[in-house]
Amino acid sequence: MTVRAPGAGQVPFAEASRLAFSAPGRFDADVDPEWTIGDKPNGGYLLAMLGRAAGSVSTHGHVIAASAHYLHSPVPGPVVIEAEVLRAGRSASQVRARMSQDEQACVEALVTTSQLDGTTAPYWDQGLPAVGRVAYEDCVRLIPRPPDGRRVAIMEQVEVRLEPGSSGFTTGQPSGRGELRGWLALPAGEAFDPASLLFAVDAFPPATFEIEYSGWVPTLELTAYVRALPAPGPVQVLQRAQLIDAQRVDEQCFIWDRTGRMVAQACQLAGVRLG
Repeated sequence: MTVRAPGAGQVPFAEASRLAFSAPGRFDADVDPEWTIGDKPNGGYLLAMLGRAAGSVSTHGHVIAASAHYLHSPVPGPVVIEAEVLRAGRSASQVRARMSQDEQACVEALVTTSQLDGTTAPYWDQGLPAVGRVAYEDCVRLIPRPPDGRRVAIMEQVEVRLEPGSSGFTTGQPSGRGELRGWLALPAGEAFDPASLLFAVDAFPPATFEIEYSGWVPTLELTAYVRALPAPGPVQVLQRAQLIDAQRVDEQCFIWDRTGRMVAQACQLAGVRLG
């Protein structure tokens, strides 16, 4: 596979997360430099690659749950992904997936696959937070460079649009709520699928930015659920910090499609240095 040079323009998510079959249960892929923060690839982007591999070896093509542990950040360039079916069931299957680079393990994930039905509707959803009320067009796109001046290449690929009440950190005036709300769109209006929803749950800036701005907030563990097939178009995002303690933060993320249906949710533990 070809390694792309930085600054190569917009790269569709499907292309950036593409896998090449090399042997049974083994795939070659490239970590794209345009899907990075500084020189670090986004964790949800890496998990989406593992999700694609899991769906490829399973009899069920859709990821519905994934739990990933981040061991070592790969650099942009070639990686190897291995996927092993642990159990093949009638309604769901479990797969172990690993990404490595130069024989060093980078990400380990356990993935559950099934087949999502686009015709279903929620039986009960009263335990969810309220969906945002600010339209996509009324949210402001986040610029690709944060206050510290680093290039965030991934923000030149996707559109992250923040509600006015969630953008205080961009002017040095965080609200203190530890919550970001807004919208996310893939390049050129590309539709979300179950794999790219694994990226969506990690696509927003850390919610800690609305408490106190910091540098890199590396994901240690990420658990994601894909609940439904999304309608075409951008998705609405709520990213919320819950507790910061011992230089670690846990965050929750909720994703709705344009119809207001919850299509994905996640929780993660990340490192953070504040104060």
